[in-house]
Amino acid sequence: MVVINNESLAIFGSWVQAIGTTLSAIGSTSSLKIKNSFRRDLDLYGNVLQATGNSLVADSARIFTLDKLGNEVQAIGNSTSIVGIVIDFNEASKRKLNIKGDLLQAVGGGISLADGFSSEPSPEQLYTIYGNFLQIIGSSLQAFSGIKEQSGLNGQKINEIGTWIQAIGAIITAIGQSIGAGPQLDKE
Repeated sequence: MVVINNESLAIFGSWVQAIGTTLSAIGSTSSLKIKNSFRRDLDLYGNVLQATGNSLVADSARIFTLDKLGNEVQAIGNSTSIVGIVIDFNEASKRKLNIKGDLLQAVGGGISLADGFSSEPSPEQLYTIYGNFLQIIGSSLQAFSGIKEQSGLNGQKINEIGTWIQAIGAIITAIGQSIGAGPQLDKE
């Protein structure tokens, strides 16, 4: 039987989220010559992995923290985006759900960022702060690109930049989570 402690769950969840954001970023990159159906699948599975990863990180917290709440809000944001992908709505409704999902992810990242400032400064904490900050910027850019497209303007490049900034932020956050838990995992 495999026993997973809370630190291991948080690390695993962080990396699941990082993989999900990277898959979504790949799916959003227009310069890659891939079929539209595969792009949609990458975005869908990426958001599913992000929601799962955020949920795992939230579940790893034994007590209520702002980081726990932030990860829960981010998971809700990803779930909102998933609804926009899988349910057969018109394009305007899909875009609105995607914008709301991106904004919820940005708000969740902001809540988690606030938690990062309440802890004792450490190298791993800096990874978490910078990672969350980049995820906020990336999600906000994605929401902004959706708003531009809602107005009839082209927001594709802004969306691509936002997805990659969010992916880099998620990877940095996962590295910070891994570094921070390293000494505790060695003791077990």
